[in-house]
Amino acid sequence: MNKKEKFINLFKSEIQREGADKLLDYLCSTASDFFTAPASTRYHGSYPGGLVEHSLNVYDCLKAYLERPRVQEIYGLEVEPESIAIVALLHDLCKVNCYRESTRNVKDKNGQWTTVPFYEFNDELPYGHGEKSVYIITGFMRLTREEAFAIRYHMGFSEDESKRNVGKAFELYPLGFALHTADMEATYFLEK
Repeated sequence: MNKKEKFINLFKSEIQREGADKLLDYLCSTASDFFTAPASTRYHGSYPGGLVEHSLNVYDCLKAYLERPRVQEIYGLEVEPESIAIVALLHDLCKVNCYRESTRNVKDKNGQWTTVPFYEFNDELPYGHGEKSVYIITGFMRLTREEAFAIRYHMGFSEDESKRNVGKAFELYPLGFALHTADMEATYFLEK
């Protein structure tokens, strides 16, 4: 089973919310490059299909994090399977249709200039990162408050954001911290 098939099967089996079918239709349509887009321009997943692969990796990392005895017994963090799937699989929808293939000249190991492919970022809907993902999702289906905050703040302290807001969001909505942790684990350990 390829990554697109895995994503679609997981989405259909875990997400039953009203409007989810229309969101999946959009992701599978020619209006979206979700299944062929990279996850970044040059860091993790900077190749075709990197975005869907990253989304699946975050799902696996978030599930594993939430299954830890410490998270369940000490932190008391219990999350419905549907919420896990929603926040992990959809947290980076803000990257849909943002990357363009291009080329640039670089020197090779012999000092000769050569043309190499790369992705450039071209966001036609510059609405921020996490908040843009929330915006796109809620155009199709409702999110719980905790899901919306988790997706909005999944970048943690790495964005130009008031540290007070991030800390408070994590305090109020621990799923946000869990999603951030899973996102970082996928990015820095699985996709380095």
